[in-house]
Amino acid sequence: MIANGLIHYFCAKYREKMADHNERGRRGEDIAAFYLQDKGYCIRERNWRSGKLELDLVAEKDGELVFVEVKTRHDGLYGDPSEAVDRRKRRHILLAADAYVRLAASDLPVRFDVISILYDGTRWQIEHYEDAFSPGLTSL
Repeated sequence: MIANGLIHYFCAKYREKMADHNERGRRGEDIAAFYLQDKGYCIRERNWRSGKLELDLVAEKDGELVFVEVKTRHDGLYGDPSEAVDRRKRRHILLAADAYVRLAASDLPVRFDVISILYDGTRWQIEHYEDAFSPGLTSL
């Protein structure tokens, strides 16, 4: 009985923690979208999906299609959130971007940005890395 109660307690705590994590991620994407709009970007898509592929934000500015990965963290304890966009994540983004371009039949040049957001409990800190990586630098 006690073990069963502990399992339910930890499962509830895990779901609560994941809900906080997911909410923080959604909030970060909202902030990133507002930030980009304020900088003159037109947001074309949010959380675009095709099968298992996903793009956080797809924007357009100055005749360029910009794929934006948003990483939000509650503190900088584990480094800058942008460091989570590793080779594997970049590959996933590139595949999703390729699918998006094909489905949208877009012939615009593309760029890959990362927006890093830190939340310390009272304020949000935003860092925008334009042209953070390119297809030529990431092996598929």
